[in-house]
Amino acid sequence: MIARMERYFDFAALGTNWRTEIVAGFTTFITMAYIIFVNPAILAKTGMPIAAVTAATCLCAALGSVLMGVLARYPLALAPGMGLNAYFTYTVCLKMHVPWQTALGAVFLSGAIFLLLTVGGVRQLLVGAIPKELHAAVAGGIGLFIAFVGLIESGIIVKDPATTVTLGNLHSPDTALALFGLILIGLLQVLRVRASILIGIVGTLLTGFIFHRVQWTPQHFAWRDMTATVGQLDIRGALKLGGVEIIFVFLFVDLFDNIGTLIAVTKKAGLIGNDAQIPRLNRIFFADATATVVGSLTGTSTVCSYVESSAGVAAGGRTGVPAIVTGLCFFAALFIAPWVGPIPPSATAPALIIVGALMVGAVAEIEWSDPLVAIPAFLTLTLIPLTYSIANGLGIGITSYAILRICSGRARRQDWLLFLLAALFLVRFIFVRT
Repeated sequence: MIARMERYFDFAALGTNWRTEIVAGFTTFITMAYIIFVNPAILAKTGMPIAAVTAATCLCAALGSVLMGVLARYPLALAPGMGLNAYFTYTVCLKMHVPWQTALGAVFLSGAIFLLLTVGGVRQLLVGAIPKELHAAVAGGIGLFIAFVGLIESGIIVKDPATTVTLGNLHSPDTALALFGLILIGLLQVLRVRASILIGIVGTLLTGFIFHRVQWTPQHFAWRDMTATVGQLDIRGALKLGGVEIIFVFLFVDLFDNIGTLIAVTKKAGLIGNDAQIPRLNRIFFADATATVVGSLTGTSTVCSYVESSAGVAAGGRTGVPAIVTGLCFFAALFIAPWVGPIPPSATAPALIIVGALMVGAVAEIEWSDPLVAIPAFLTLTLIPLTYSIANGLGIGITSYAILRICSGRARRQDWLLFLLAALFLVRFIFVRT
């Protein structure tokens, strides 16, 4: 049995062993375990029960990661995506006043469409239609969006009637605690500590507890509380006015977030083929789409591949075993996390700021010396956080890129899908008020 599994995962060809793969799995889990606390803290602002979101987070991360490891055989772990959970909460539910049940319906539909696109091979076609520079701009824009949310949650930035925003009261105990957490996580990042974000959250919590700024409020376990969001999605509501746009954003951002993660992790692991293609790509997409559908059914936002998987790769992971180990760890956390209780913003906000900072690094891939690239990328990068909407930033970026390419005489026949997307966004901006 063991020998058969080793052959299935190509242990010999990849030069690895069980000890290395299992350690890599634990390493990946430690680096991304912060999502167990951060994701429920974000989604709870929509009115979703925090115990239920915590359970859904663990469950879909467990299922998605195990499926990725068994089916696709890659060391890629899955969990609800940072950025998409912020879009779900702050833009869809709070700004657009969409009930969380309807937002879950949109997540379900995006996952179902993902499955259909995967079977038809359309996902690869969409990836080729959008300029890679805009991939980087979207990633950077979402990073700024997340960081902006963290700065507001921490009290470092506050509203101001004259200047829109301004510096908050840094003497406030909760803001000071958040600043401590920001410095702590930043220092751990500089020291290359793999579990820096999780350690930083725990360290901030302990510091707040010592200085009486944090109260430990463990949640009483009840199966009813854990399953309060199961099956509560509203698919019909998601198809109404505005729902198509929401579905598209979930679909698009998840698509390119996964592509970026896949390229980064597989390149680091040396798993990209000689033809620069990623083997078993459809299986990777299938695992991701299935986890997203399950996440919407249980009660959480879109699931995607995590770049923290690269920590497991750095520890030697080369097969699907690290993803399976990570998934089993998430399943174990399902029975532990609800008793921890809600995490205050002063502890989670620094994590949002640091994650945002890490995501902004993608803008280095943008060719800023070329105005055809730089202008749409800049608009995408800045308008995502400034409009509090991934859809607005993405739409204006794609539309401006298409217009500049056409007007400069650099339009190509093979860009027809890009122009179609731009036309759809243009219609949306003209006829749909935001």
